[in-house]
Formats: sequence, structure tokens, C-alpha cells
Amino acid sequence: LGATLGKEFSFELIRAVSSIDEVLLRNELSRLVEAEILYQIDTPSQAKYFFKHALIQDTAYQSLLKSKRQQYHHRIAQVLEEQFTEIAETQPELLAHHYTEAGLKEQAVTYWQKAGQKAVERSANMEAISHLTKGLELLKTLPDTPERDHKELSLQTILGPALIITRGYAAPEVKETYVRARELCQKLGETPQLFPVLTGLWSFYMIRAQLQVAYELAEQILRLAQSLQDSISFLLSRQMIGITMFYLGELTSARIYLEQSISIYYHTEGHRFYALLYNVDREVDSLSFVTLTLWLVGYPDQALKRMNEAIALAHELNHPYSLAFARLFAARLHHLRQEWHLAEEWADTLISLSNNQGFKLLLTLGTILRAVVLAEQEQKEERITEICRGLAAWEATGAELGRPYHLALLAEVCRKKGKNEEGLSIIDNALTAIGKTTERWYEAEVYRLRGELLLGLSQENQSEAETCFRRAIDIARQQGAKSLELRAVMSLSLLLRRQGKKEEAREILSEIYEWFKEGFDTKDLKDARALIDELS
Repeated sequence: LGATLGKEFSFELIRAVSSIDEVLLRNELSRLVEAEILYQIDTPSQAKYFFKHALIQDTAYQSLLKSKRQQYHHRIAQVLEEQFTEIAETQPELLAHHYTEAGLKEQAVTYWQKAGQKAVERSANMEAISHLTKGLELLKTLPDTPERDHKELSLQTILGPALIITRGYAAPEVKETYVRARELCQKLGETPQLFPVLTGLWSFYMIRAQLQVAYELAEQILRLAQSLQDSISFLLSRQMIGITMFYLGELTSARIYLEQSISIYYHTEGHRFYALLYNVDREVDSLSFVTLTLWLVGYPDQALKRMNEAIALAHELNHPYSLAFARLFAARLHHLRQEWHLAEEWADTLISLSNNQGFKLLLTLGTILRAVVLAEQEQKEERITEICRGLAAWEATGAELGRPYHLALLAEVCRKKGKNEEGLSIIDNALTAIGKTTERWYEAEVYRLRGELLLGLSQENQSEAETCFRRAIDIARQQGAKSLELRAVMSLSLLLRRQGKKEEAREILSEIYEWFKEGFDTKDLKDARALIDELS
């Protein structure tokens, strides 16, 4: 009976399970301790017993007939459920195990689901995957009934986020999980459950950079939220549309939707726990994307304020993945602001946390950004290799989102290292990726860098470089990306000055500079002010 309980057990528990006379039970246990089969540890509340060796436990267990083992497991599960409610609540995997071994599959599935849910809540995602997978395997042996389908849907819905965190948004098993869950929703007519399922699919297609599919799913989610008339669903749907529009380069609309989702958060009760089921707290997520959007549209100081809000909230929630996510966007913002040391510090803290928690995707992204930032501060050639290795690791997960952005970062490093031909090849790959995925939020910078690389290759490329700079300006203006427009105008102004067209250079640069109302201590705006003064 002790072997059936496990490698360790308490006197109180074995007494409750065995119903043997207390004196006799103590004598028997003492005899086993004297024989060095068991170890005894006395605690203030009760004695605990441990098998001296796992082989002894296994031998004792295997000596039982299968039917007897099942009886014991059933009895243990019942006692835990009825008399040890705290254990049943805090360690549902114990009951799941005993019900599984007792052959009582339906009860076992219920507890595997509870165990998986609890593991997800404390960010023990590998453990959650193990529990939920065991539950799904048991379900396959049960008759095909609506009740079975409901249980499978619950398990799949909990499994999806755990798979995303440990294996990446774009992993094939993530798609399989959510596709199966959507089939079950359609089969059962489960409209409320459809919402998190479609959200999971949206995440998969986003990271795969299939942005048009993602946008269609986001619109479907918004219609579903309107039919549910639920504020939480409504705010999540607004956020998903906002994030999709961000990557499509529709920055003005993205900012509106993201700010709306943040505003709804402030007026919604009880959203926090529900939101955490999507891996990242949704307010942290919205604040992070608003951070980059604000920088792009020309508000670098407001972007910094939103970034600090995201970091503070993630700390307050004490939710590791949300904190890692916020740190990634903090590192990106400081990189865009050309504040290299701050970007490096945030990347370091992101890498440390992601290593400790097993956040594979965020670890990869942090590693790429750290190598980029270090390359800005030193002349070591191996940084290019580090970035390439990071990009390969990112894409090995099936992810394609961010490819134009990351390739642009790599091309910029190549340019500063004098590797203009290599950088030009990389930037042309970025343009190909933009054409394939329609991910356009960094497109203006990609064209600007192409112009700079052409000039670095040969001064005979001035005409083609100017075309690239003017193309970058047009794209930035269409998107309302004032910060990228400023950079493109700076590049064009420098070229015009070289060509002796100082007045034209001063006019176009002054026009964009005068648009800005904040961020005058950032490098881009200080450089622009210095060039205007020089041209004047």
C-alpha cells in the first residue's frame, strides 16, 4: 500500500487509506524502518516515511496483482478527495495519477485538466504540457460523446498557450492544437470557447507573417466579440486588430485601436486573470505596441512614458512572460532612440529572465537585439555572425514576422562595418520579405538603408540612392511615420548638400524638424538640428 502511495507518504495518509488499527500500523511501520526498507522523519505534525531505494518501492508495487493495484489507487484517490481536500486542491496531479492507475479515466481526465491549469497559472508550462497531454491521451480511449468533446476542448484550449511559450507561436503543434479546438467548437456550437481558440490561431498566423489571414481572423474575432457583448472579448479584439495594423504599416489606425484597448482595460472588472491565459497580460501587450507606435509617429517622449507604464505593470503583476515581453519592447525603443547602453541593459535583463524561464522566442529576440546594440558600440566582426545565428534560430521556430526589421538591423551593422555589398544583398532580401508578407512598419527605413548602402558602395550611385531616399520619405508620409521620415529626409539632405543643393536640403529638413514638439534630446533630432544650423 505504501508503494502504491509513492516514494514517500505520511502516517496520517496511510492510516486513512489502510483503515488498519493505529497501534498495529505503527508497529508494522517500525518493523520496516528497522529493516531499513523505509526511512522515518518525524515532523511537528506527523511522521513521514520514505522508501530507502526506488527499486524496493517498484518491487513491492509490482508484486501486487493488477486488480489489487487498481483497488488501492481507487481507494487512495477517494481518501485524498474526501479527507485531504487541501492536497486535492494544491496537487491535483496526484489524484489524476491515482485515478489513471485505477482505470477510472473520466475522473483522471478531470484532474489532469486541473493540474494543467494550475501549472499554467504558475508559469510551469512544460509541466502543464505533460499533464494536459496525459489527459488528451486518456480521452482518445473514451467513447465519442458530446461530453468527451467538451473535455477535449477545455484541454486543448489550456494546452495552446503553454505550447506557445515553450515552443513558439509558429510551431506546427500550436496550429494543430488550435485547429482541432476550432473543429470542436464548430461541432459543439461553442461560441464563447471559440474566442480564445481564434485568438490562438491569430497568434500563429501573425508570427508566421501571414498578415492578411491574421487580419481576417482579427475581424472575425471583433464580430464575435460584438455578438458576445462582453467587454473583455471586445478589448482583446480591438487589440488584435491594432497589432495587425501595426505590422501592416497602418500606424494611425493601429494607435487608435491599441489606445482604445488600454482605455477599456481601465473600465473592465475581473479581466486580469482571463487575460493571462493568453501568455502576455493584454494591457502590457497593448502598452508595448503603443510604445513603438508612438515613436514611429513622432512622439519619442510619450513612447518612453508608455514603456515605463508597461514595465511597471508587468512588475506589479509578477507575471514572468509579461515582464520579459515588456523588456523586449523597452530594448527596442531605446535602440530606436539610439540609446545604446540602455538598450543593452534591457536586452541583458530580457535574456537573463528568458533563460531562467525557458522563453525560447523571447530569448532569441533578445540575443539578436543585444548583438545589434553591441555592434553599434564596438568593432568586433563576430557580432554579425551572432546576429545571423539569432535570425536562423528565430526562423527555425517557423517565425517570419519581423524578418524585414531584423534584416534591416543586420544590414545597418554591415554598413557601419564597411560591408556595403553584403549589406545591400541583405536589404534586398528584406524588400523581398516585405513583398511576400506585406509587413511594412519598417519599410521606410529599409529603403533609406538601401540608399545609404548604395552610396557606401560607390558615389556613382547617387541617383539611385536619391530615388531610395525619396521612396522612403513617401512611404513614411503615407504611414504617418514621422520619426522614419526624419531619418530619410536627413539622408536626402546630406546627399543634396554633397551635390551643392544646400537651400533645398535646408528647406526639406527644416519642414520635418519643425513638425516635432518633443524628443529634442534624442539623437535623431539633435543631429537634425545640427545639420540645419550648418546648412543655414
